[in-house]
Amino acid sequence: MEGSREVVSAEPKAKPREELVEEQPQEQEQEREREREREREETYIRRFGPLEVGLHLSVVISFLGLALTGLILLYSESSWAQALAWGLGGVPAAAAFHRFFALVTFGYFFTHLFTMVHRLGEVLRSEGLTLDKVFGPHSMIPRLEDFRHFAQQFAWFLGLRGEPPRFDRWTYFEKFDYWAVFWGVAVIGTSGLILWFKEFFTLIFPGWVLNVAFIVHSEEALLAVGFIFAVHFFNTHLRPGSFPMDLVIFLGVMPEREYREKHPAEYERLVRTGEVEQRRVPPPPRWAQRLARGFGFAALGTGLVLLVLIVLSTLGVLR
Repeated sequence: MEGSREVVSAEPKAKPREELVEEQPQEQEQEREREREREREETYIRRFGPLEVGLHLSVVISFLGLALTGLILLYSESSWAQALAWGLGGVPAAAAFHRFFALVTFGYFFTHLFTMVHRLGEVLRSEGLTLDKVFGPHSMIPRLEDFRHFAQQFAWFLGLRGEPPRFDRWTYFEKFDYWAVFWGVAVIGTSGLILWFKEFFTLIFPGWVLNVAFIVHSEEALLAVGFIFAVHFFNTHLRPGSFPMDLVIFLGVMPEREYREKHPAEYERLVRTGEVEQRRVPPPPRWAQRLARGFGFAALGTGLVLLVLIVLSTLGVLR
């Protein structure tokens, strides 16, 4: 048509689909490379030493082993327990594994006791035992501040508080976990020894002590399993800020930015005293992070599966 003008679009011409398909893997690889570069540049803070990491690994392995073999005996009439017992080589084999993991438990328990006594001796020789050492931020003894943090944490969970509590070296739930394990090993371990060496103990105590030991051992163990697989897993790995896995106890280190967020009171003290420079370490190798993550998820998954089996068997759904 005369007088008509061709309208030229100012928009850029769309790229062919083949070029877009080729660019997407390149962009993804570039993003992964940038992420790796950020990880290499990120500084970490050491929170636990090799001894603490090793003891915790012993706790995890022995506890899962005791839970697995103990639940087989406790729920021996359930089909899943019978299948697990068959997989382990029968009930006698499960009992043997149970005693082996009990020895591992006593091993890390007394190693920890020896370490505490040794450190206490060093403190007494160098500085003396002061109130700050007993009730200070490095102590596992509960303080009034822990109860305040407990209330602040739940207020934050419910949206009634804008920020989480300013935790120090230890949080209130870490202290609770610590004393729960301390109490559990003492009670469950003592009752287990009575059942293990019943001939010896019945030379000292009347026979009804065996019945009491069985009730205490089984009920306290079931309580410990439920607590670890529900409360401890949530507080450590599934809570906001740590989901889906907190690797610090497996690696001994955590990113400095995360340390600053989770333990602000301790971090500020480390900066103020200059100790933060001594705690800074390079990032752990990627293979170590993958190994820790794989082990952590395996332990977490095993615990949650056992928890579901316990609940379903208690409710009578599984038989």
